[in-house]
Amino acid sequence: MLTLRLKQPSVIPGFGVALGFTLLYLTLVVLVPLSGLFIKTASMSWQDFIATVTAPRVVAAYKISFGISFLAALVNVIFGLIVAWVLVRYKLPFKKVFDAMIDLPFALPTAVAGIALSALYAPQGWIGKLLTPLGIHLAFNPAGITIALIFVGLPFVVRTVEPILQDMDTELEEAAAGLGANRWQTFTMVILPHILPALLTGFAMAFARGLGEYGSVIFIAGNMPMVSEIVPLVIITRLEQYDYTGATAIALTMLIVSFALLLVINMLQRWNSRRAEV
Repeated sequence: MLTLRLKQPSVIPGFGVALGFTLLYLTLVVLVPLSGLFIKTASMSWQDFIATVTAPRVVAAYKISFGISFLAALVNVIFGLIVAWVLVRYKLPFKKVFDAMIDLPFALPTAVAGIALSALYAPQGWIGKLLTPLGIHLAFNPAGITIALIFVGLPFVVRTVEPILQDMDTELEEAAAGLGANRWQTFTMVILPHILPALLTGFAMAFARGLGEYGSVIFIAGNMPMVSEIVPLVIITRLEQYDYTGATAIALTMLIVSFALLLVINMLQRWNSRRAEV
């Protein structure tokens, strides 16, 4: 007896239509705008390009953006892991409220975050006026940039590590304790290898977000050239001076670095998924 199997209709259009729409959408939204950077920068000679992207003020901005973004991402790895651990492993009053607050930097406009941080840490702010008499200045210097980047980067680490901790079987920790392992040994030999890919992914995402952050930084950084000036501000300054070619050259450099970071993030995510399957 023959039975006929009816093919279930696809929810989305066929492969050809979907692929064509995807390519068209990516071309209009991503490839065309980004190609403008290459076209505009191509009008420069190689010597002019090198001179622009290696100017002392630009190099100082690179050091500030990359160095502080790395530091802020490193801090977020440590404290983001602690926050994720507490949210997953402990029962807290108003837990949903705290959990929602983690996503606040995602929803909050960056300019609002910068103004709020300045109001707190400026010399006349609620926290700043207590620290200023002690000689501690947390605003209008690189320390202010670090605070802003920690604020905007924390959710990336927490939301990356949190589902891994939720899926992790606590019986592994109990078995390690039963075999005589102390808490540090259990963490380093059982827990850390399991969450390390997620931690690295969260670190890379927080680092990439820090490199491109602008709104929350300019209000608390002080924006002093060679001291607390970030790369996005250098690009904006070049645009205000009608130096479009110089601005696109610096932007192209940051684009290449950002693409490399995204490649690293994708590799880490693939590594994380493979480890989860095993």
